[in-house]
Amino acid sequence: MKKLKIGIIGVGRLGYEHACNIANRVPGSELVAISDANFDRAKQVAEELGVTAVYSDPKALCEDPNVEAVAIVTNTASHVDMIKLAMDAGKHVFCEKPLAETIEKCKQAEEIVAAHPDLIFMLGFMRRYDHSYQIAKKKMENGDIGDVILVRCYSQDPISIIEGTLEYAPRSGGQFIDMSIHDFDLIRWLTGSEPKKLWAIGGCYEFKQYKDWDDGDNVSGLMQMENETMAFFFAGRAAAHGSAVETEIIGTRGTLRIASVPTDSLVEVMSEHGVCRECYQDFISRWHDAYVTEMEEFCDCVATGRKATPGVIDGTQSTKIAFRCKESFLKNELLTLE
Repeated sequence: MKKLKIGIIGVGRLGYEHACNIANRVPGSELVAISDANFDRAKQVAEELGVTAVYSDPKALCEDPNVEAVAIVTNTASHVDMIKLAMDAGKHVFCEKPLAETIEKCKQAEEIVAAHPDLIFMLGFMRRYDHSYQIAKKKMENGDIGDVILVRCYSQDPISIIEGTLEYAPRSGGQFIDMSIHDFDLIRWLTGSEPKKLWAIGGCYEFKQYKDWDDGDNVSGLMQMENETMAFFFAGRAAAHGSAVETEIIGTRGTLRIASVPTDSLVEVMSEHGVCRECYQDFISRWHDAYVTEMEEFCDCVATGRKATPGVIDGTQSTKIAFRCKESFLKNELLTLE
């Protein structure tokens, strides 16, 4: 089997996860180049993973003739520039979410991808490639729960990592674009529809500094989709028990619930505290298999010429929802999706 030769731009926390997967866990891929603005970090990861081509300049990586595809795992504000560099150099592109920090830049990304119809573009909404979510989607398509009435999404980050979260918060874009956008993509994917009305609320319950950034540490919202399906989402930054993502799909003939107990094993701990299940303590552990599966899908799409999903339009639509929710949150008003 021919392996797709991939170069990665950005080897921070999530970039490192992708680099390790490409190098060691995805059969159809080979990690051939690494670029990072922190050149020492790039060299460190390259040495660990046995990669000889190391760059501080992403343009140089994109121009490397040995690189066939580029994985972009940089800060959101640089995504569109990186997409253009890679696709103009003739490389297939996998880009982490969110697509961009403004709708205008999302539209620029759409134009770049459209100008290269021979190249594969895929956006990293990994929850679609989690085994449990894929099973749920198939059951929905089979009609096992009838028509969908409501999709309910919870996403909570552990308070144990709040120091890093607070450091990143002022440049994250806020809860809706940084965290809830995963749930927005899930809601669109599971319902097969776009929101027509939404109302977002929230506040600064534990960490008052979020108010300085026109944001909340815990936010929620209600949507009605164009096909009349309802959706609810909640995103929080202060979960005492760990990293927790839960999704429930309520239908006319049944209900599907994913990860109602966010545990990393079937072990039950019995002690003086009673009986408990230990939770994931970070998002990378929870979604490790999904990150591998989505990269396998990207490689297969390149090999077969299939269109990859999620695509650039999915990135734009989820970003639109995020910003409209932020506006609703700030205005405390029910809004339509323009």
